[in-house]
Amino acid sequence: MDLIGSTILSGSLLLAAPLALAAGLVSFLSPCVLPLVPGYLSYVSGLSGSEVRRRRVTPSDASGSIIEEIDQDLARNRRTMVLGSLLFVAGFSLVFVSVGGFVGWLGDLFIDYTEPITRVLGALTIVLGLAFMGLLPGMGREFRFHHVPKAGLAGAPLLGVLFGLGWTPCIGPTLAAVQSLAFTEGGVGRGMFLSLFYCLGLGIPFILASALYRRALTAFTWLRRHTRTIMVVGGAMLVLIGLAMVTGLWTDLTVISQGWTAGFRTVI
Repeated sequence: MDLIGSTILSGSLLLAAPLALAAGLVSFLSPCVLPLVPGYLSYVSGLSGSEVRRRRVTPSDASGSIIEEIDQDLARNRRTMVLGSLLFVAGFSLVFVSVGGFVGWLGDLFIDYTEPITRVLGALTIVLGLAFMGLLPGMGREFRFHHVPKAGLAGAPLLGVLFGLGWTPCIGPTLAAVQSLAFTEGGVGRGMFLSLFYCLGLGIPFILASALYRRALTAFTWLRRHTRTIMVVGGAMLVLIGLAMVTGLWTDLTVISQGWTAGFRTVI
């Protein structure tokens, strides 16, 4: 159907989707998510006891008893761990995709004012990018739920929902950039589509870490040592997106990319 091609495979979405995917990956690598991954994987698989591990794992103790305990827990059942991570990702994806659909609906509702609103959202994205780089102190706060569901597969989806709600201020800069793009696209389906790509960027590393947990823990140690670089690169990406929106370059790129796919027809 041509509707599928115009809605999902439009040039603008083909341009925005990789950025949404990259934003999700940057969120995963951020200091408020990456250090907690081992504990989350252990918790959602139900292999580590009845409560979430609250202590952050830093490079200085990455090879100590905390990692060893988590490693022993996760080694018991990799299949359960992968399934738990899938359910966890599904939980926060439900939150983010729903929000993306709502934002896309708003964009469609205010389509006559898209240009000025896009410029305002671009300016906001620049500010959030600078905050992500640590250049605007006081904007990296996060809210956490202190009451969490019981550990195990049954609680994994609900914990994912709580993650989507509770960690939004922490991953806000990257998520807000994606939702800004969803607004400019206009439409529930488009907003959900971009948010889904964001969730893939954030969720796939969770799943890979559960399948390759031993290697992942080693990789996390290296990534934590380069946190500052990751934050600067990720923040710069957001600033560039914001500048493109403010200057109108994003609109121009959208028109060009739509020309690339003008003659495309889906086989469905």
